[in-house]
Amino acid sequence: MKMEFVNTDNVKKEVEKEISPVDKEVQEIKKIAEQNTKEIMALDIENLNEKRDILKSIDEFAIDTMQKSSRKNTLLQTTIGNLSKEGEEGSVVSNSLADLHREIKALDPSIINFNQGGFLQKLVNPIRRYFEKYEKADGVIKDILTSLEKGKNTLKNDNTTLELEEESLRELTKKLKGELALGMEMDEEIAYQIEQAKSNGEDEEKIKFVTEEILFPLRQRIMDMQQMVVVNHQGIVAMEVIKRNNKELIRGVDRAKTVTITALRTAVMVASALYNQKIVLKKIDILNETTSNIISSTSKMLKEQGTEVQKQATEATVNPEVLKQSFQDAISALEDISTFKNQALPKMKETIIQFKELAETGEKEIARLESTKRSE
Repeated sequence: MKMEFVNTDNVKKEVEKEISPVDKEVQEIKKIAEQNTKEIMALDIENLNEKRDILKSIDEFAIDTMQKSSRKNTLLQTTIGNLSKEGEEGSVVSNSLADLHREIKALDPSIINFNQGGFLQKLVNPIRRYFEKYEKADGVIKDILTSLEKGKNTLKNDNTTLELEEESLRELTKKLKGELALGMEMDEEIAYQIEQAKSNGEDEEKIKFVTEEILFPLRQRIMDMQQMVVVNHQGIVAMEVIKRNNKELIRGVDRAKTVTITALRTAVMVASALYNQKIVLKKIDILNETTSNIISSTSKMLKEQGTEVQKQATEATVNPEVLKQSFQDAISALEDISTFKNQALPKMKETIIQFKELAETGEKEIARLESTKRSE
């Protein structure tokens, strides 16, 4: 099973769809825009209080949501940057997977001839030597598996944190999208009413005021809101990508553990079976040799019994190829995880950098707006 890198384009489309206003909300926004425009066009140009109230409503339009989004994105720059490092080289998960990979390769039985015989077997028993090697590595592997479990739990906790942050940012962005939609509807309606007023020869001072003091700053705010929506999108996408990649790493850790444990159990079974069978067959040979001259009358029975024992021993033998294949599967699983991380990390870094740049731009725009507001 190959792990696949998360497609950021698909994630962006999903995010856009989820936070966009639904048809019912769009209709309500149009009604509000028409009502607001009607009040603006009904303005008494000589009434200073009315002018001040309308200008204040334009200045404060969506500013609260934008400031909250800006603060949220500033905090998320650090949060996302730290959480994304869990899969990098040097992390608990990465180091544990590398250690596990090294131990598995060291126990790979494909280089051992379990059927070795002759003079060398008397000096070095390959089966006994392999079993002793496994026993030494067993404690190390158990520690690695414990470390992997801790790393997996860390990834799960990170995803819980990201889930809460993402939900909060989604709510802010959805509200901002609604306000943006309202602003754009008002822009169109005001522009239309201005053209109508010009055609009808209405008060030029009023037309100039609405155009320069209301429509112009409204369009500026719409541009700022559009930029902030993009920044928020990038933040949500970054969190979603990290969450999904964390889930892939969690599945990879579970798979590595499962395959490894299966391979080790197979190793114990094969080594034990081969080793014990050799001992039993050797004792049977000694027994046959010792008793053949004494119990000649039962030689036929002993021969048949010996043959049957050997037959049973052969049938009980676990195929060493099963062990080799299971280890190859374990090594393949670890290499899949390594390949996935190498492919995912650059993309995740690129997403985070883009998010940071957009967040900084949004922060500058908010600072500009607040500076303008204070100067007024």
